[in-house]
Amino acid sequence: MAVYTKINQRDIDIINSKFNIEKILTFQGITKGIENTNYILNSKNKKFILTIFEKRVLPKEIPFFMKLMDHLNDSKINCPRPLKTKDKNYLIKLKNKTACIVTFLKGKDKKKVNESDCYAIGKTIAKMHLVTKKIRLTRKNSMGIRYLKPLLQSIKFKSNKRSNLKKFLFNNFNDIKKNWPKKLPSGIIHGDLFIDNIFFNKNNLSGIIDFYFAANDYYMYEIAICINALCFDEKNKKFIINKKKVNKLIKGYNSVKKIKLNEKNNLNILCRGAALRYLLTRLYDYTNTPKTALIKIKDPNEYYQKLITHNNLNTFKDYLI
Repeated sequence: MAVYTKINQRDIDIINSKFNIEKILTFQGITKGIENTNYILNSKNKKFILTIFEKRVLPKEIPFFMKLMDHLNDSKINCPRPLKTKDKNYLIKLKNKTACIVTFLKGKDKKKVNESDCYAIGKTIAKMHLVTKKIRLTRKNSMGIRYLKPLLQSIKFKSNKRSNLKKFLFNNFNDIKKNWPKKLPSGIIHGDLFIDNIFFNKNNLSGIIDFYFAANDYYMYEIAICINALCFDEKNKKFIINKKKVNKLIKGYNSVKKIKLNEKNNLNILCRGAALRYLLTRLYDYTNTPKTALIKIKDPNEYYQKLITHNNLNTFKDYLI
C-alpha cells in the first residue's frame, strides 16, 4: 500500500453519494506497501479501506480480485470484503482512476513472526488453497517467471559498477526459467503474502489483506513466496534463513493439505524464482518511483541476499532442520 494519488473532500462527497454506508467523515493515507494508493476512511462508528488502482493493475482484471474476496468471505476465509455501490457495482472512478472500497479488517501486522505464527500461516494458506481450488475464476500471474524478462530489461543500470549485478540477474533469470517446473498442482494463490499482508488480533492470526497480486499459479509457489517473506531473520542488515520457521510453515500447511512429492522436489527453484521476482520489482521501484510519492521504498539488497541463499541450497530437506 502507498499514496500516489491524493484525494480531497470532493472525492469523499462522491464516495458518500455512491455507497450506502455510514457517512465518511475523515480519511488518512496509508504509506505501507508500494503498488496502489490506499486510504483509511472513517465514519462515526466504522472504518473502511479505499484503494485507488495504479498502473501495475489492469482495470479489466480488477473484477477478478473483487469476486475472489467475496468468495473467500463466503467460505469463512477472513479477508476484506469489497463493497458494492447503490448501483450494485464494485468499482467507481476517482481522479480518473478505478477505485474500490473494502471492509476494514480488525488486527494489525507484526514486525516479526515467530515459529507459532508460521504454523498458523501455513494452515491458513492451505485452507485458502482448498477453497480457491473450487472457484471458477482465472487470472494469469503477471509477476510469474515468464513475465519477468521485460521487467529485468526495464531496470536502469546507471553505471558500469552495476555491470556485475546485471550479469548476475540475467544469469539467474535464464537458469531459473530453464529449470522452472512444467506442471505442478495449481489454483488461485494470494501471490504476495508478506508480513504486512497478514493480520493478527490478540496474537492470533485474524486475516489476510491485499489480494491484488492473486492469480492462478502453483500452490507451492505461494509457499516459496512465504519462505522468502517470512522465514528469514535480519541481523545487522544480514538476512539468514530460519529453517525452524520454514519447518513450521510446511507443517502447518501439511496439517490441512498434503504437499506432494513433485512439489517438494521443486521447492528450491520456486524459492529462487520468488526471490528474483522481488529483487527485480524492488530494483525497478528503486530507480523509477517518483520523488513526490508518499511511499517507503524497500531495499533490493534484501532479496539479493536471499537469492544467493537459495542458490546455495538444493533439495527440500535443505530447507528443513
